[in-house]
Amino acid sequence: MTFKLMTDSCCDLPYTYLEANDVDFISMTIQLNGKELVDDLGKTFDYDWFLQEIKTGGMPTTSQVNVGRYIEFFRPFVEKKIPILYLAFSSGLSGSYQSAMQAVDILKEEYNDAEIYVIDTKAASLGEGLLVSEAIQLKADGHSLEDILLWLSENKMTVHSWVTVDDLKHLERGGRISKAAAAIGGLMSVKPIIVVDKQGKLQNVGKVRGRSKALKKLADETVKEMIEPLKQTVFIAYAGDLKSAERVKTLIEEKIQVKEICLYPLGPTITSHTGNGCVAVFSRGEKR
Repeated sequence: MTFKLMTDSCCDLPYTYLEANDVDFISMTIQLNGKELVDDLGKTFDYDWFLQEIKTGGMPTTSQVNVGRYIEFFRPFVEKKIPILYLAFSSGLSGSYQSAMQAVDILKEEYNDAEIYVIDTKAASLGEGLLVSEAIQLKADGHSLEDILLWLSENKMTVHSWVTVDDLKHLERGGRISKAAAAIGGLMSVKPIIVVDKQGKLQNVGKVRGRSKALKKLADETVKEMIEPLKQTVFIAYAGDLKSAERVKTLIEEKIQVKEICLYPLGPTITSHTGNGCVAVFSRGEKR
């Protein structure tokens, strides 16, 4: 039986990859300088302009996807009786997952036989993208919807995320660190080390002095946690600093051989909360 894979733009995979694999996505929206911008994974979004606005002090905000938009997103497939598997941005970071669940309840009242499975990935950016790409591969290999649901429930918590940011202002604005900590950290070149925890929330787990030590820490922790590296594709996301992402890739490759390391820009929705210069590494290990 055929089914439809769906996700949202917080997965940070290129829209061309999703289109090629018949995965539909719903876009997050961003507000900046009085404009509403649509995060469509680079299809029309002017990412270079967006980064420049942030560099010059722009402070974008984001809003969750509302119930009505989810109903519109799911309905065409429900009407055609095509089962849906939707991989959602972490409920620990956005209310979008709850909106999706409310939309499912409303559609099931209208269509008794609607089959919509919503997975809270408890992940963000290419951590979510990693699970989407695994689901794509499983589907391509002929696995059933039931097989993929089982795989996701057993493996989604094996996705590990190691993140550092270069500009503490955005973390301070989001309430992740205090104003005083941001000011002192900025003066002393302190770089936070952040993970996504079991609840799918950002957790500050350490700090180091200087950018190069932070990048080394991301690589070291990724290598330490990884299982079956030769079978793994590691994802590295970066906001306006490809050089740092390439540095992390090199540091990982110097220590361990992996199947592949893919570098993609950190999407604008996540960049709105981390600022320019964020680097994040995503791989699979033991359960969080």
